[in-house]
Amino acid sequence: MEYAIKNERVVFDDHYKMVKANVTYDTFQGSKIETERLAFERGNSVAIILFEKDTKSILLTNQFRYPSCKNNDGWLLEIPAGSLEENEKPEDCVQREVLEELGYKLTETTFLNTFYTSPGASTERIFLYYSEVLEKDKIEKGGGNSEENEDIQLVKIPIAEIISKISEMKDAKTILAMQWYLLHKISS
Repeated sequence: MEYAIKNERVVFDDHYKMVKANVTYDTFQGSKIETERLAFERGNSVAIILFEKDTKSILLTNQFRYPSCKNNDGWLLEIPAGSLEENEKPEDCVQREVLEELGYKLTETTFLNTFYTSPGASTERIFLYYSEVLEKDKIEKGGGNSEENEDIQLVKIPIAEIISKISEMKDAKTILAMQWYLLHKISS
């Protein structure tokens, strides 16, 4: 099966970009579809599920999210995450984001997977990691980047509460990461 992208152009360019293109792709029945499509170019991101061994807790962020307030969910519990800067390696970005958001220094990370956040609309991929820390690994205040107007609260969810908390979560990457933790760390 093949596809072709023609006449791709930027139709919106602010903090993020929106591109529009003429797309032709093969169908499963052997014909072709020709159409126009939009793509939100947000860039790639990293995210990490952090287990604090001495408190037996998962470390989350609580922060305001403008897009989610459209559905009356202004503040969301999420795993630490952030956007990759130009030419930045995902493993360096995840270290930077955890220090910036929660104040923890990571000594080791394990890459889990890469996935699309919304493949029908966005080009963004998330590189998901796992790491274990101790309370003593909190070497900075955290709270986010003030230059980006971030105000991030550290929230510790005890392992015993993960199953009940998943049903309250609204962020897909966090739900996915918590389920990974239950499958690979609790049930093994």
